[in-house]
This record gives sequence, structure tokens and C-alpha cells, in this order.
Amino acid sequence: MAKLRTVYLCQKCGHQAPKWSGQCPSCDEWNTLHEEVISKSKAPLELTTNYRQDGLKSKPINLQLIESVRRRKLITQDNEFNRVLGGGIVPGSITLIGGHPGIGKSTLLLQIALSGRGTVLYVSGEESEEQIKMRADRVGEAQGECLIYSETDTTQILKEAAKIQPDLLVIDSIQTLRSPGLDSAPGSVTQVRESTSELQRFAKESNIPIVIIGHINKDGAIAGPKILEHIVDTVLQFEGDSNYRFRILRSLKNRFGSTDEMGIYEMNTSGLRMVENPSAMLLNQYDLNLSGSTTAAAIESARPLFVETQALVSTAVYGNPQRSSTGFDTKRMNMLLAVLEKRCGMRFGTMDVFLNIAGGLKIVDPSMDLAVVAALVSSLQDIPVNKKMAFSGEVGLSGEIRGVSRMEQRVQEANRLGFTDIFIPKFNLKGLDQARFDIRVHPINVLPELFEGLFA
Repeated sequence: MAKLRTVYLCQKCGHQAPKWSGQCPSCDEWNTLHEEVISKSKAPLELTTNYRQDGLKSKPINLQLIESVRRRKLITQDNEFNRVLGGGIVPGSITLIGGHPGIGKSTLLLQIALSGRGTVLYVSGEESEEQIKMRADRVGEAQGECLIYSETDTTQILKEAAKIQPDLLVIDSIQTLRSPGLDSAPGSVTQVRESTSELQRFAKESNIPIVIIGHINKDGAIAGPKILEHIVDTVLQFEGDSNYRFRILRSLKNRFGSTDEMGIYEMNTSGLRMVENPSAMLLNQYDLNLSGSTTAAAIESARPLFVETQALVSTAVYGNPQRSSTGFDTKRMNMLLAVLEKRCGMRFGTMDVFLNIAGGLKIVDPSMDLAVVAALVSSLQDIPVNKKMAFSGEVGLSGEIRGVSRMEQRVQEANRLGFTDIFIPKFNLKGLDQARFDIRVHPINVLPELFEGLFA
């Protein structure tokens, strides 16, 4: 008879406590300790299997005796996915993908599994084989050998994977897996930690890459203990608004590459489509010049992204003016409104202000400030801004225009997209060869210089 014991595990950090308390003593979070029953029985024999292809046990070795070998990455047919990973999937690595429900995580990995030229084992603990087949018929035909396996037992999954030796193992999702040596429910801290540890050992010993889907909680963080993100090699975030068609794949952690890359997809009836030129799709799709609309030359990760910034300023009907922002930080918008009031004498105090980044994207680049300010003033004065003008610069509290990074890349992209003018901080003129570009560059120091160039 297995001996049972009760412990209290923190759902945030995985701290284990013998008794319940309102606050976790490790991470200081409140109401995160939950009761779990743990079995003290010995682990099954299958969990101690050696997955190394040579059958030998690992042993310490001198660093000087280790040969430098560049392993060939697994290149998928998805260029955006390869870009975010730094060129492809590294053999023996574990990649974790998180995102909101219904955002397209399973669809993305199923498309990658179907487009692979080798053997892909797609393990699903949430859907049956028939349900996966229905989705596969919608997104495309398999080019290689894609094996579907509906199972939640970690031991059985690893036994089948060791037998098949696939080129890629996909787990959907880690919160549905359970280890037979534990009595806690699937999705609990103990089960997620144990299952991920077994998958990590399997990947390192068998040299088979694994891609895992992870659920997220209401705060937007990946559900489960924080140690889950420490165990895996790469953490990707799949984000977007389900009401819009665009999705963004970001890299939050990558042991084998840079985290400055970003992939953009478009969701349609046949699945996810790669967007090679997102700026052309996010810009103003109409020929009319309307007030309150400007174009921002932003940088998301290492990629230039030109987006349309829309502002609407109108007289407040009720006593308290409304402040609303979509895709842009509301607090930063309020700061820019305060700068315009204090430094430029423009009255927004009795106005309703609405700001929107077209396409449903959320941009955090501080260079968006200049485009936002131009859109706000354009709507306030009801004067259109030439849609062939682009803006890039950070606005300081004193109304000065601060320099931003990678300005040459922004100007080059603006020139490629057919813009005739671009307003940039004067500081960024250093080292910028304007003769290379067929575009007028307007350097400015303070906000009044911007308004003189736009509305003079």
C-alpha cells in the first residue's frame, strides 16, 4: 500500500509547505497554496528508462576533450517560425508555446507537423484523433509522415516516442499530461513539473526536439510553476486579439538564439498564413486623407513595422472626459496629453480622446510617441496629415524629441514602402547617410517644430 501525504504547493513558484497559509513564504503571493496528495510509492520502471541512442550512461568529461560540433537545425516550412527560433529547431531542445485560448497555438503546431518532411509525432491530450483529422483537413495535407497519438500518460508517450524515433515530438498540452507515479490531478504543479522534467530528460538523451503547448492564466503568464519556464530551452508567446486576423509569435527566452525576433501570421478559414510584408497590410487602405490618422515607423523585436495610428478627439458630452486606448499604453497616452497641454498650450482637458492602433496589434516601441502626438493634434485641429509622411521618435516630459534606435533601418523601410517624408529626432542624424535614400528627412528637436512642419 502506497503511503500518502498531504502537502500545500504554491501555484506561482512551486514552493512546498507542510501546512496552509494565506501567503506563500517564497514568492509572497496571496492565496496561491493549494492542497495536494502525493504518493510515496516508488516510481514505475518505465520512468528510469535510458533514452540515449548509444545506450551508455552519461559521465563527467573534461571540457577540453569535448569537440565543438554544430548540430544541423530542423528547418520547418514555416519561415516565420524559423525566424523566431533563430533559424530552426535545435535537436534535443524543448520549446514551450503559450497563448490565450483559441488564439491558434494548436493550429500553428499542426500546420508545422503536416508540413514537415520527416516523421512528426503529434500527441494530443485534449482532442481525439477524429477531431484532429477534421482540423488537418482544413489547414492542408501532410507532406511527410505525421502520426497522431491521443494520450495523457507521460510514460506511454515516451515509450512510443522512443520506439518511433520521430524527427519532432509535439505535446498538446503540458497541462493535460499526468505521471503515473503521482496521485495529483493533471495540470497541478506537481504533475506539470514532473512531466516536463521527464520530457526534458527524454529530449536530451534521445536528441529528439520537443515542442510543448502551455496554457496561460488570467494574468497572461504560462500556467503552472515558474520552474516550467526554467526547464525548457525556448519560451514563445503567441498573442493577438481573436477579433482581428493578425497573430504575433514572440520569443521570450531562447538559449540558442536571439529574443529580438518576431513572427506575424494572418488567421483565415484555412488556418494561419505567414505575413512576409506586414507593413503593407497594416497601413491605411484608403486613398482619402482623413484627420487623426498618421503612420508610425516602429521596430518590433528586430523587425521594422509601419502601422496606422488613429486618434479621435471630440468635445466631452458628459462631465468627465473619456480616455480610451487600444494597442497603446493608456498611461503613456495620458502623459502625452499632459505634455501637449503644458508645453504646447493645447486644451485636451474637456475633450474625449480615443486612440487605436490599426490591425489589433499592441506596440510597445517608445518611438510611437511622435505618430501618436501628430494624430492627436490632427484630430483636435481637424486637419489631415499627408499619408505619405511617417513619424518616429520618443517624446520627453519637457516636449523634447528623444532619439531612438535603428533609425537607418526605419528610414530604409519607409523609403521602400514609398513614403516621401519622415520626421525623426535631430539626434538620430548622426551617422545617417541621407544620400542613400530617396526620401525627405525632417529632423526636429521639440514638438513645436513638428507642428510647424505639418500644419504651417
